[in-house]
Amino acid sequence: MNYTVLVNIRSLQHFLTLAELLHFGQASAASNISISALSRNIRQLEDEVGARLFDRDNRAVTLTSAGARFQDYAKSATRQWRVICHELNETRGELQGEISLYCSVTASHSILFDLLNRFRPDYPGIEIKLHTGDPELAISRVVAGQEEIAIAALPGAPPRGVSFKPITESPLVFIASNHLEHVVVPAVGRKSKKQWAEVPMILSEGGLARARVNEWFKNLGVSPRIYAQVAGNEAIVSMVSLGLGVGVVPKIVLDNSPLADRIKIVDVKPRLAPYDLGLVVLKRNLDNPLVNAFWSL
Repeated sequence: MNYTVLVNIRSLQHFLTLAELLHFGQASAASNISISALSRNIRQLEDEVGARLFDRDNRAVTLTSAGARFQDYAKSATRQWRVICHELNETRGELQGEISLYCSVTASHSILFDLLNRFRPDYPGIEIKLHTGDPELAISRVVAGQEEIAIAALPGAPPRGVSFKPITESPLVFIASNHLEHVVVPAVGRKSKKQWAEVPMILSEGGLARARVNEWFKNLGVSPRIYAQVAGNEAIVSMVSLGLGVGVVPKIVLDNSPLADRIKIVDVKPRLAPYDLGLVVLKRNLDNPLVNAFWSL
């Protein structure tokens, strides 16, 4: 494809929103335009680049191979647009623009709240486009270019091309309901192998916490009895509060949960390694003055 045609930067932003959400209704709401206007913008963009960017029918919207290639271009072009706008307006002495940030609901209530309280007075012209969801997806979304910044747990070492700035540390704890009477929760792992084999566990589907729990049970020589596998630490806390089993979550999640008074921390040994929580960005995005301003808090 030849991208020599100068397309409207707003059309690129609309394209990127649709490419992320793959749903015209959701993308139009996120872009604050009507579905018909969004559809018209996408058709015009396809005419300008001379290729179909999306396959759509009554059930689904998907990126074509050309659309996937164009997505890389659109991300680069919008990033460069923000940089040049800043450079051309340096004399105004104020950064202007938008950056996207991803974190869990818990992180938005705790870590992000404090960061924004410090960031907003110094940079009132920068708008934060916030997405929340499963914390295990945070780093992959940054690597994929879906977000410019994320609040995430460090998985041993950052992936190549990614920078990590630590903010805080949170223990990874075993939790149970205060009213969990029909299940014996052993306090000391290695001396209670038979008991641990009978404990119903509510665990993350995958990610850092699940890997550490799996390793813990492996070292204990026990195959865990898994009652449920869920996405999101908040969901684990909810299920544990109902007395359905024992879960494992970062303590920061429990500290910020409205269900905290229904939960107890089980003093299990050996303890799991704590979470190192911090900011994650692609190193190349630190050239963006808006991203760098947030990174430099």
